[in-house]
Amino acid sequence: MENIHILMAGLTAVVLFVFGLESFSKEIERISGDRFRKTLGSATRIPILGVLIGAVVTAFIQSSSATSVITISLVNAGVLSFKNSVGIIFGANVGTTITAQLVAFKLTAFAPVFILFGFLLTIIKTRFSIFGKTVFYFGFVFFSLNLIASSLQPLQQNQSFMQLLTQPYNPLFAILMGCLFTAIVQSSSVTTGLAIIFTQQGLLSLENAVPLIMGANIGTTATALISVFNMDIAAKKTALCHFFFNVGGVLLFLPLLFLYGGKLNDVAMDPAIALANIHLVFNVVASLFFLLFITPFTNLIDRLMGEGKMDFKRLELPVYSEEEDFSEIRKKLESEAVDLFYFLQENYNVVSLSVETNYKGVFDVAGKRLEYMQFVKKDYLAYFSRIVTRISDESDSRELIRLITQFDYLFQIHDSIKDIFDAKRVMQENYIELNSDILLLIRDISSQTLNLFDDIHKSLPQGAEPFDIRTQSRQMQYHLDDATRQLLSFLADPVRRDAGALTNFVTYSQRLKDKLINFAELRFRNKLQIQDKDAAHAEALL
Repeated sequence: MENIHILMAGLTAVVLFVFGLESFSKEIERISGDRFRKTLGSATRIPILGVLIGAVVTAFIQSSSATSVITISLVNAGVLSFKNSVGIIFGANVGTTITAQLVAFKLTAFAPVFILFGFLLTIIKTRFSIFGKTVFYFGFVFFSLNLIASSLQPLQQNQSFMQLLTQPYNPLFAILMGCLFTAIVQSSSVTTGLAIIFTQQGLLSLENAVPLIMGANIGTTATALISVFNMDIAAKKTALCHFFFNVGGVLLFLPLLFLYGGKLNDVAMDPAIALANIHLVFNVVASLFFLLFITPFTNLIDRLMGEGKMDFKRLELPVYSEEEDFSEIRKKLESEAVDLFYFLQENYNVVSLSVETNYKGVFDVAGKRLEYMQFVKKDYLAYFSRIVTRISDESDSRELIRLITQFDYLFQIHDSIKDIFDAKRVMQENYIELNSDILLLIRDISSQTLNLFDDIHKSLPQGAEPFDIRTQSRQMQYHLDDATRQLLSFLADPVRRDAGALTNFVTYSQRLKDKLINFAELRFRNKLQIQDKDAAHAEALL
């Protein structure tokens, strides 16, 4: 009975540890937000830089699974290429060793200090309060590890239990157990932390603990493999690379384990510190080894999965350069605005099609395109914030403000398209089917909206004639007003659950039309100004 109480107390402490680790990871992501994703997305073509980024990020968020899943999502969104993602995946394993080092050197004794400090930061309203929960959960993670150690300490007196854990096992069996346990808890840090605590307590022999943490590296790939089912081929290649890398690292050290595994218990060093150091060496050496062969490794993945095609063409994202003068920046942004507008037109086409149909594939593609647009939007906002700092000329400042306003209208167009998509998502969640009369109205509005998109797009290139904005606006407004009139009769019928869907569609379509007109007027007004400047310049030359 006493052993059951000990095991229940230990299991409770493990649950608290898992909860603390997950909460700490979420808090880090919350306070870092886009900066966190941007750090991953900014990995260059130099693989070693990707390794460093992956290691540092994982050391902070204490989860290689989170780093790998976010990296895969960035690859899927087209923000990060497959080849650039490989270094981050390698570095994630190195970053996760920080937990083992802190536990092994018993720095967890400072856990109460972090808990109290984090609590004080939370209740004292200052600009640092945002870090309160992060500091609290950091301390909570290691406090729960101490709790595990103290709750399991009485088991040292149980000879049969000690014999069960300390007697030598086949390394392959221990690797499998580490793999399965990590796949279940979805965190190699949990497995590694417990292995070191058990080793400190003398409950687990070093000979059994080493293959256990090696298996944890394979088990942690389960989260990434699960996340890629509906993703691009590039994202699937990143997940497969993560799996092959971790399995390859284990295979690399397996001969040493068979040859010298039986001598691990004879190591003079403290067993917990020895385990933490082996964990560090294992991950660093595996990362460096694969880094040396990164080109043939990625080529192997390409051959296995194929080059593949993205489900939609990604946009050319802005790149800041000190060497570019403002005239070059302006021309580039004008061209990118045209490409971005056409991309939004395609987004609206897919979203409206998802509203009119119940095809899950169309809905998923629409969601992926809109998610990608969120990355594009954030990238441009960051780009403009850097450009603003280097503009001093008054005329250039006015021109930059106009360009920023133009892109702001484009992002407002995106927001309205996303509103329509979110309305469709709510319909799906509530199992709302559209009747044929409402479908006809929605198709009429979407057809008029696509015509407006098309007219604006044809008029965007330099030299193209502006269309009659006012006439087109009045024509579309007529269709929106007609839909609103018919909507009143639908709303009067209590059994028409789909009337609310039409209300949302009409409202968001009205906002979308206004934003399209605003963008067109700003763009065409600028075209006329440019033409006047060119004519004046030509006249001056004559």
